[in-house]
Amino acid sequence: MTEVRVLTGAALDAALDDVAALRIAVFRDWPYLYDGSLDYERRYLAAYRDSPGAVLAGAFDGARLVGAATGTPLADHADDFAAAFADTGIGLGSVFYCAESILLPDWRGKGIGHRFFDLREGHARTLGFSRAAFCAVIRPAAHPLRPADYRPLDGFWRKRGYAPLSGAVSRFDWKDIDRPASDQKNLQVWIRDL
Repeated sequence: MTEVRVLTGAALDAALDDVAALRIAVFRDWPYLYDGSLDYERRYLAAYRDSPGAVLAGAFDGARLVGAATGTPLADHADDFAAAFADTGIGLGSVFYCAESILLPDWRGKGIGHRFFDLREGHARTLGFSRAAFCAVIRPAAHPLRPADYRPLDGFWRKRGYAPLSGAVSRFDWKDIDRPASDQKNLQVWIRDL
């Protein structure tokens, strides 16, 4: 049976390399197509160890980490999201950012994704946040690497109460697996009241 729990302190530190490996593996697939590196991932994930408002949930099959979800106050990422939220009337300080949910394929469809959102949203409420948000990469429907059987997660997110925030698109750079260099990607912000 898979156990999902919040990791803090030494347990969080001990899991960071496994979370990095999961991010590289899961985000390599559609729609992210991310060609990641362990060095970058270690630097990125340090923010979750160092932020007092951050949360990291891990899904374990025995001792093996098979999934993880992170979250942090959106203000921790103000440089990344200021432009996306500029014309929305929503202050960054009121939003908790559900950064990533990563889960190996054999554990999908078993309720773990809901548990990840429950833990992050509960953490956000405890900290006094009134909204939660995340981003989803925007890819063209005719992209040559899009799998024929791909099912977007929009239905899952809508059932959780999230909806795209009109006009709120963030931009991040990363290298795709089929590209020689990093380039900019657009990501739609999804949001809900807590």
